[in-house]
This record gives sequence, structure tokens and C-alpha cells, in this order.
Amino acid sequence: MGLAGAKTINTPMDQNHKLTTVEFDQHMSSNSEDLVLEDPTGYQKLIGRLLYLTTTRQDIAFAVQSLSQFMHSPKRSHLEAAMRLVRYVKHAPGMGIMMSATGDDLLKSKKQATVSRSLAEAEYRAMASSVAEVIWMTGLFKELGVNIKVPVTLFF
Repeated sequence: MGLAGAKTINTPMDQNHKLTTVEFDQHMSSNSEDLVLEDPTGYQKLIGRLLYLTTTRQDIAFAVQSLSQFMHSPKRSHLEAAMRLVRYVKHAPGMGIMMSATGDDLLKSKKQATVSRSLAEAEYRAMASSVAEVIWMTGLFKELGVNIKVPVTLFF
């Protein structure tokens, strides 16, 4: 990309920089000189490489996701923002997650089994899970010979 001697920067994206689509510019009839790239393949390859890099560099994930939305018709401003991101990555090349070549069989994280679509549904799932745990615990104590008095409540 010709950035071997480029100056590095400390932030992945400009905070107040608004990236817009060609359709938005046409609708707003802006007179900007932000032209669509004639050949988008260079932009697309760069974004593909940056997407690959997000596996170890979580700090650039938002910026890359934002830039990847303009893959079909990138403008000059999108390419400049992608180049800025490359200069940011160049700033700290050793930063990121270290992936060990020798893996172990330890489970480090677990995906959630279900996804609730509403707050009420999430609360019902949590309540059902809690009741199941209480029933299991009372059964365990009963098997161990420990008498537990469970308060009786009425649900309407």
C-alpha cells in the first residue's frame, strides 16, 4: 500500500469523521469531491486483510467492521480511513492476543445456549433456571438427610 515510510498514529479512526455511502451523498445532494474508486479491488483486499487481523487485534474490530460496510462502492474517504487504520496497526505491531502454537484441551469460554429477544423473556428464563437450581438443591439435601423447610408461596 506504499506505507512503509508513513508516519504512525495513535488512534484507529478519526473520532468526528463521518463515513457515508454514495446513495446518502446523492440523496443529500452534497457537493463533496469524495469520488467513488474506479477499481474497488484494492480496497476490498485491504479490508479482507484487516478482517483477518481482527482475530488477534480486537482493538481494530469496530473500525474494520465500519469500513467493511462500504465494500461494494468504496469512496476515496473510505480508502483514506483504511490507510489510517493501517498506520495505526503499524504504530504497535506487537500489540494483540498471543495465540499459542501448542493448544491445550482446556475450555476457556462458552457460548450462551439461548438468546432472549426481550427483557421479559430473559427474566422468565432466569427465573426458570433459578427454580430448577432450587429444586435440585432441595433434592440433594433431602438425599443427604438434611431437612430444609421451603416457604410455601402462591403464584397467581
